[in-house]
Amino acid sequence: MANGGIIGPINDPTRGYQGGTVTSFTASGCFTRSSTNTQALATVVVVAGGGGGGYFGGGGGGAGGYRVLSCLPAPASAAPVVIGGGGVAAAAPATAVGAGNPSSIVLSGTPYTSNGGGGGGSNALPPSPSTGNPGGSGGGSAGNTGGAGGTGNSPPTSPPQGNTGGVGTSGAAPMYGAGGGGGSGAVGTTTTPSGLLPPGSFSGGIGSSVPSFFTGVPNSGVYAGGGSGGVEPSNPVDAFPATPGGGGAGGVAGGSPGGAGTANTGGGGGGGGANALGAPGRRPGGAGGSGIVLVVEKNGNYDAPGVWSINDAYNYKKSGTWVSPPPTSVDYLVVAGGGGGGVGGGSGGGGGGAGGYRTSFPGGTKISLDSGGSYPITIGAGGNSGPVTGTSGSPSIFSTITSTGGGGGGGYSTPSVGLAGGSGGGGGSYQTPSSGTGFPGGTGNSPPVSPPQGNTGGTASAITPSSAGGGGGGASAVGANASSPTVAGNGGAGSTNSITNSPVTYAGGGGGAVCNGGPGGGTRGTGGPGGGGNGGQGNGPLRSSSGTVNSGGGGGSLARGCCTSGNGGSGIVIVRGPGSANFSVGPGTNTVTTLPAPAGGCKVATFTVSGTLTTG
Repeated sequence: MANGGIIGPINDPTRGYQGGTVTSFTASGCFTRSSTNTQALATVVVVAGGGGGGYFGGGGGGAGGYRVLSCLPAPASAAPVVIGGGGVAAAAPATAVGAGNPSSIVLSGTPYTSNGGGGGGSNALPPSPSTGNPGGSGGGSAGNTGGAGGTGNSPPTSPPQGNTGGVGTSGAAPMYGAGGGGGSGAVGTTTTPSGLLPPGSFSGGIGSSVPSFFTGVPNSGVYAGGGSGGVEPSNPVDAFPATPGGGGAGGVAGGSPGGAGTANTGGGGGGGGANALGAPGRRPGGAGGSGIVLVVEKNGNYDAPGVWSINDAYNYKKSGTWVSPPPTSVDYLVVAGGGGGGVGGGSGGGGGGAGGYRTSFPGGTKISLDSGGSYPITIGAGGNSGPVTGTSGSPSIFSTITSTGGGGGGGYSTPSVGLAGGSGGGGGSYQTPSSGTGFPGGTGNSPPVSPPQGNTGGTASAITPSSAGGGGGGASAVGANASSPTVAGNGGAGSTNSITNSPVTYAGGGGGAVCNGGPGGGTRGTGGPGGGGNGGQGNGPLRSSSGTVNSGGGGGSLARGCCTSGNGGSGIVIVRGPGSANFSVGPGTNTVTTLPAPAGGCKVATFTVSGTLTTG
């Protein structure tokens, strides 16, 4: 069968905007989303002001840039709309012809802009090259000058917002004509060697018709026609008429000036008529037409009634015209594995640094996820304790966001420096010589990101022969230095985040250990809030502990007499999307939950092990 074996009528797929709410902006203002727009989507047409026409056999003004932008996010807040005015026409040789002004709409913080049309070239005595000016569409060059048409689609967009202007005739009077301004649907016409086109021909590039679902809009939905160029002959029958899409008519010698572009079409102004026999024949150009912004909203759910052949569906998808749901903007929290605590041997080891902590919640820059996409999630493991310096944690990764594992704590080596990482490990003390300064902690926020993902570890004490290690750095604070040989440094505090709708603290640094601290064993460093493990006592009852699982906390360090130092806690990744998000996760140990009010039914995907996030 022609439709691949499916029985039913074959219809063209639509973008689902038929019968949607259409808003036309002919003056600057604000767009407010309709209450029936449950998809929060809109397709917009943005047309800039057209360029002015040139003087005295002048080129037609280029049309304002014309852009159709589909399936854009329509925010609940008011969206600013700017309507660009048309360019000023050239009224004398020394008058600069004006470019059209840009039109724009700002949706969810992103501006969508079309550039104003380029002005047409103007003649002067004696003739000199007079090119058209660049713009959304370029202006045409003046007649009898040899100048080039102005470049269209300037600055470039994809698809192009316009076309290049035409070139005026280089021959002598009395039969020369100027180039037409470029339009959104075609380049401006280059006049013939005789200077004339067939009677009734317009030299401006034609405009474009908006998609059929923009119903009831001004000018029958045809916009951005280029202005026609002026001519030398004085017979009105030889004039280039107005261009479809609002482009102004060209003038004739001794008679009419160039016609103005139609208001709210983005049409270019027509070029003025020419007459080399005397000043009375010289005519000014016409002003460009102002722009317009059109918005159509999808009311209700997507629909695509009918049945399509498999080949048609494939071709529409390949060309990018098949309906695709918009991307989803999500918040994230990505915490890496914490570093392992150092083993001090006969001295105090340093606490492990917290895993790197990166988040967009609340108020940061979100990530966009495509519908139907599959996104791998990596959960960083915590670093192991010792046997000398603790090992660093592993990174956690979501999309473009990578948080670096926490640095391992310093152990009984020389130098006994904490390792760099998301947060740095605390410095350790070495048992010989019996005196001297302790070693520093590792650098945090390594490699650097903004905002910083962590902090530096603390510095160990000197050996007297007692010694104490520095605390590992945390997400919101540096690891504390050992304040004396009998008092180890605490781990740096982590950061509290409510992305799950409940405040939870992550990424605390591990505490430093104390060795030979006297009868009570000395004061060990405690782990920082956010899952940091406690340090141990070398000759006391308190042992070191590991960082909390799925917190990114650093491990506590070991001193002589302890059995092991603490491992770093594993990381976590949390993704929060709107209530409309369709999340699924794997494997099954990861979860998706829907938040209650006042969080508005947001979906939260929580990953405690590496897996995959799929968007519907």
